[in-house]
Amino acid sequence: MTDAPPRPVITPCVKVCAVDGASGLCLGCLRSLQEIAEWSRLDDERRAQIMAELPARVDRLPEAFRVGFKG
Repeated sequence: MTDAPPRPVITPCVKVCAVDGASGLCLGCLRSLQEIAEWSRLDDERRAQIMAELPARVDRLPEAFRVGFKG
């Protein structure tokens, strides 16, 4: 039996890690701190669900931070 290499975890992380205090969302990926902390333990279905929700979260950011997000 051979060990297969670990499967990469799909992530929305763009290596811009700063949290907006008002919304509680990361300014890079729009996940909450709890989602970021739990990400590696979530199953693929839950990760896909969160990723589908991310585009709608941009409206929770202050206007000044929305510039880099496509709507």
